[in-house]
Amino acid sequence: MTTKSILNLALRIVPAVILLQTLYFKFSAAPESVYIFETLGLEPYGRIGLGIVELIVSILILIPKTTWLGALMGVAIMCGAIFSHVTKLGIVVQNDGGTLFILALVTFIFCTILVWINRNRIPYLNK
Repeated sequence: MTTKSILNLALRIVPAVILLQTLYFKFSAAPESVYIFETLGLEPYGRIGLGIVELIVSILILIPKTTWLGALMGVAIMCGAIFSHVTKLGIVVQNDGGTLFILALVTFIFCTILVWINRNRIPYLNK
C-alpha cells in the first residue's frame, strides 16, 4: 500500500468509527445521549433518527464509490453538532471534558477533507 492509499483509508475509517461508536449510546438511551437530545428538544425521535442517519453515513464513507456522499452528509451532521455545542449544549457536556465536541470537530475536519479529495466524483460539481 502506498502512503496515499493508507492516508485515504485513515481519512475514511476515523470518522466512520467515531460515528459508529456513538450509536451504542444513542440506541441504548444512555443518560448522556438522552440529556443532549432533551436539551435540544429532540428526545427520543431526534436521537434515534440521527443514529440511523449516522449509521448510513458511516457505511457510505467506507464504500469507496459513495465516500463523497457519506462525507457530504457527515459535514452536514457535524455542522449541526458543532452548532448545538456552541449555542445550547456548551463545549463540555456533563463533565466530559469536551470530548464530544472534539470528536465532532475531528469528524467534521476529516469529512471536509474527504469531500475535497472526492470533489470530482460529486455529480453536480463535475460538470
